[in-house]
Amino acid sequence: MDARLTAWRLPGELCADAVLLVSELATNAVRHALGTRFLCGVGLLGVGCLRLEVHDQDRSGRVLPRCEPGPDDEGGRGLLLVEQLARTWGVDRSRLTGGNAVWANLETLTN
Repeated sequence: MDARLTAWRLPGELCADAVLLVSELATNAVRHALGTRFLCGVGLLGVGCLRLEVHDQDRSGRVLPRCEPGPDDEGGRGLLLVEQLARTWGVDRSRLTGGNAVWANLETLTN
């Protein structure tokens, strides 16, 4: 992923944010999905938008409850990071795996 982002000549801070978000989304797929495999994707959507996706194989249709971690909890802050760093994010049904497709869009243009 780093090589792709570098080839697109994206700013270093944006690349670091993208790697962090994919790591958080992939961690959620490993910890909470009912399958053992997942797919990651990254792409440019037009001018100014980087799309990150993680597709799992969880076909249960269950929705995980919103986590409100306490100050001493070691985990539970991944989607809070996603909310803070991403312009938009969401969850859709994956056409690739039949499970969940969790995605986040990052702004690539700086003002």
